[in-house]
Amino acid sequence: MEKIRSAKFHIGQVVKHRLYPFRGVIFDVDPTFDNTEEWWEAIPEDVRPSKDQPFYHLLAENEETEYIAYVSEQNLEQDESGEPLRNPQLEELFDETENGELIPRDVDIH
Repeated sequence: MEKIRSAKFHIGQVVKHRLYPFRGVIFDVDPTFDNTEEWWEAIPEDVRPSKDQPFYHLLAENEETEYIAYVSEQNLEQDESGEPLRNPQLEELFDETENGELIPRDVDIH
């Protein structure tokens, strides 16, 4: 029987990648890997994460562009920069509270 871990991060949390220069806000969480085998095998073997951990869907951005990323828990850490995110989909999926927290809107993104 496979052990499912609790997710360390939550929807609406701003995180950054541990190895690569991008950050984003979480908009969905998979308890374990739920993408294609092709996608997983395209990750260089020396940094390929295990599949038995939470994976996060992010509205991500780097210096050049905004995009959607799928990232393993082991490769994320909380973003403490306080910098605003600029992803154009942000306003479609989240409302911002007075203290700057992002809370999901009742929107079906799939």
